[in-house]
Amino acid sequence: MYKIESKKDVRKLISSALQLLVLLALLAFTIGHLFTFSTYVPYRADDSKVVSGSDHGFVALSYFGVDRQDASSRISEEKLEEQLKALYDLGYVTITQDDIERYYKEGKPLPDKALFLMFEDGRHDTSIYAQKIMEKYNFKATMFGYADKFTNKDSFFLMPEDLKKLENTSFWEIGSNGYRISYINVFDRYGRYLGELNSKQYSSMSGYLGRDYNHYLMDFIRDANDIPKETNAQMKARIQGEYELMKKEYNDGFGEVPKAYILLHSNTGSFGENDKVSAVNQEAIMSTFAMNFNREGYSLNVKDSNIYDLTRLEPQASWYTNHLLMRIRDDLPEADQAGITFVDGYAPEKENWETLKGAAEYDKDKELIVLTSLPEDTGALRLKKETPGEISFSARLLGNKLGCQSVFFGSDDELTKGIEVRLMNNVLYLIEDGEVLEEVDLYEFDGNPKISVEEDKRDSLAGEYSVFARYAVSHAQSTEYKKLSDAAANTSVRSVAEGAEEYRPEMQISTRGNRKLDVTLKGNEITVKIDNENVWENHKLSQEPSGGLYLRGAWTEYGYSQRNASDDVYDAVFQSVEIKDPTTNEVLYSNRLKGFDKFLQAVRSFFTKLVNWFIDNI
Repeated sequence: MYKIESKKDVRKLISSALQLLVLLALLAFTIGHLFTFSTYVPYRADDSKVVSGSDHGFVALSYFGVDRQDASSRISEEKLEEQLKALYDLGYVTITQDDIERYYKEGKPLPDKALFLMFEDGRHDTSIYAQKIMEKYNFKATMFGYADKFTNKDSFFLMPEDLKKLENTSFWEIGSNGYRISYINVFDRYGRYLGELNSKQYSSMSGYLGRDYNHYLMDFIRDANDIPKETNAQMKARIQGEYELMKKEYNDGFGEVPKAYILLHSNTGSFGENDKVSAVNQEAIMSTFAMNFNREGYSLNVKDSNIYDLTRLEPQASWYTNHLLMRIRDDLPEADQAGITFVDGYAPEKENWETLKGAAEYDKDKELIVLTSLPEDTGALRLKKETPGEISFSARLLGNKLGCQSVFFGSDDELTKGIEVRLMNNVLYLIEDGEVLEEVDLYEFDGNPKISVEEDKRDSLAGEYSVFARYAVSHAQSTEYKKLSDAAANTSVRSVAEGAEEYRPEMQISTRGNRKLDVTLKGNEITVKIDNENVWENHKLSQEPSGGLYLRGAWTEYGYSQRNASDDVYDAVFQSVEIKDPTTNEVLYSNRLKGFDKFLQAVRSFFTKLVNWFIDNI
């Protein structure tokens, strides 16, 4: 028996116990994610509760990818489960590619709540993290990917043998994103012509680009003056050649070409940016595939849709569950919208608030209140408990930067009076009875260095040449690009201090926000802090506010996204909300964890981070 004789022995024992717990957690993770213990059960077409015979079309969702944690473009495993659970609870069942074919070609009815589920890019981690969730809810999905990954043997992506294994689990079908992802007619944000970029070059240069570029199948290859660099015959041969390469890879490695296709970056109403290009794509798609998802941004496909011009909705990594449900509901005909009910989360917390507009979800463990706006509109909550005129409010605001998150003091249900502290598009506003008293640009408040447009233009050119040097096809070419990069970097330009225009990075709709907000109201004075720094201290108001406390979230604009993902719904996210009497320090309301709940969540968080670290580093 092991004898404990010193503090060192105690530390060793604790360390060994922690290592054992981590190993057990990793073992459970491996077994749970890598082995399939169930079989997909198709819906019963003769079950009138599932298939009534009425035509409701089908919803198509396409996730860019799945990660264990939140990533910039891949949704977390946890969020994916929350979203698929909500759809399952609403009665959605998944349909297959054959179901879609028979729906359009034979008129066979679909389930009243039919869901076609897709995952793009064909990554290993997506299949691992999504599989167990799909098993749990008996969902089937199509995994799309690029055929050139087979040749390149990229370990991040599924190879033909992996795709066959996925199919054999019964929970997956296979689709294609095409042969490869590549870009043509690329200009940077200053209108400088970059030409053609492969996926690695594009990824490395994304910080220098604007919106002026195209997917390689969407147009003629053009020069800096927008004049085609190829003849119609050359364009046709290039595009047809890509489809032939794709077909060869699938036939050689997988035994057949998938039936479902996604023509990326289309969204044009046709199959390309140019009529002649569109005609070539259309002919190749219709002779190769049984169906094509040609558009993005709208979830509903109906009977009179074209099977080669289907649409899908791509849920973004930052979306909460009600955001997805709000988008789907808005796409449905009015008669079907009642079939979408929103998730509430932690029921006891819901009892503290009245939802005036939009939808609200309460997460106890993460101390979150997620307020989802109506499309192109707002969402609003009222705290049911009466609050005094003097009040202290504290919370962390986690909604995306492009959008509006507000707290109202002494207001009414119309939100037309009282004091509003508004964080909108990275600007903080102090508003009284609808009139803006003060505003602070938080980009400047944070002390970001002031870069001139001239300096950014120079630095981005140097960076572009550096990327070309990194991916050059020869040492001589790399050396030449390196010289150009150095020359650009050493160019003398004016700074802001020397009178040049200031450069401001353009916010994308996916840019995450994270601000700690503290507000104290005493009499007719208000103090507002952002990230523990005073913005306005003891600012005089015209009167003492009297009324209720409200939270509001609002969509502000479609915004900018290099991934062509427009959105008209906004999630205002309030974390660790606490309201106190500033004089007595009495807590009037709080959604913060306390006691054993707080300890338990800290333990969960610790082990999650530990397991994530091991997964990322083994």
